[in-house]
Amino acid sequence: MTQAEKQRMMTEAPIPSLVTRMAVPTIVSMLITAFYNMADTYFVGKIESNSATGAVGVVFPLMAIIQATGFFFGHGSGNAISRRLGARDTEEAEKLAACGFYSAIGAGALIMALGLSFLEPLALALGSTPTILPYAKSYLSVILIGAPYMTGALVLNNQMRFQGNAFFAMIGITSGAILNVALDPLLMFGLNLGIAGAAWATIISQLVSFVVLLIGIHRAGCVPLKLRLVRHLPGQIGEIFRGGFPSLCRQGLSSVAGIFLNRAAGPYGDAAIAAMSVVTRIMGFAFSAIIGYGQGFQPVCGFNFGAGKTERVKQAFWFSVKVSTCALLVISAARFCLAQPLIALFRPGDAPVIEIGSKALRFQCLTLPLAAWVTMNNMLFQTCRQTVPASLLAMARQGLFFLPAVVILPLVWGLTGVQTAQSVGDVCSFALAVGIYRARIPYLLRECRENGKRM
Repeated sequence: MTQAEKQRMMTEAPIPSLVTRMAVPTIVSMLITAFYNMADTYFVGKIESNSATGAVGVVFPLMAIIQATGFFFGHGSGNAISRRLGARDTEEAEKLAACGFYSAIGAGALIMALGLSFLEPLALALGSTPTILPYAKSYLSVILIGAPYMTGALVLNNQMRFQGNAFFAMIGITSGAILNVALDPLLMFGLNLGIAGAAWATIISQLVSFVVLLIGIHRAGCVPLKLRLVRHLPGQIGEIFRGGFPSLCRQGLSSVAGIFLNRAAGPYGDAAIAAMSVVTRIMGFAFSAIIGYGQGFQPVCGFNFGAGKTERVKQAFWFSVKVSTCALLVISAARFCLAQPLIALFRPGDAPVIEIGSKALRFQCLTLPLAAWVTMNNMLFQTCRQTVPASLLAMARQGLFFLPAVVILPLVWGLTGVQTAQSVGDVCSFALAVGIYRARIPYLLRECRENGKRM
């Protein structure tokens, strides 16, 4: 499909079918991304040690930092690329694509170098207890090796979907996920590598995804990645920052939230850390689906915002809010009813982990549907260059409200405070999103109309 054909599709096709077409592959991609850690948690759970399962949870914030870096450059360049293509400015789109991709590779290499240089202090800072530390170091030392191409793969995935090639992006991510599931038991138990085998399975799988996505960029007719265009980075970094900073906030604070959660659960033993680690994976899997749906909405929003089609932007937003809210209601109800079996899937027969985890999971299911409204507003403002409101919403759920809750509530309610902190964050972030939408939507729509006048 040529760029002209993509532009017509994104600005003229019926909204419900178009958003669904864009969203289904991105949902799959996000679920697959979440599945990497979920698969590791499952197989590591077969090791007879809460410390090993806890180690995966401890390292998760570092994974979130790597993902935050990839999403920063991927969303930052991708959002701008969709607007440029909507305005038929291919030259600027090429500059943004190259600057976003190669900058992410460099940032990933820096994370790898610093992490390997300060491995034990990093593991301790992430929330390792003395019993978890050996497992965390073993897992962490391998994961860091893959940081450069893990960030690069996320940029490729996001740039492809923002250009209307979500299906090709899905293929790249899915290929690595299938391999990861196969490699986990082979390396962990077949070659007796233990928890390090899970880490090797992850980074090998991510490398395969990176290569497939790199091939897909050329096969799908996307904007090319020309190394020589990196010289334009000083002129493009502002645009990348505006589009990517909300994602950096969202994913970066996920890392910080993980550290605080590990430290809050630590006084209640490795079973509490392991339980909250499992809950984080289960709820993260559901939340990833809604992020994926929002990312399917974003290219539709970006193209039409750039083309000045106000009514299509509004229609796409409200359609996405309704569908995502209904989906989360169904998912939350099912997980509330199946809380104990879901936790037991990861730690079968481990009564303390199942008891702690199922209670926390049920609390979070009660408020998860509110995240649909917050997420779609975040995606809307981020795509339309409303950096401040988008960043506030990105920080709200696991930053502005969760962090104080996970520090204060355990002082009052003990372990129950740890289990309810995320629900408090969900309720407060929903209230903030309502206020921001009412205050900022008139300005967003006015800018969209002005874009139309310039066409």
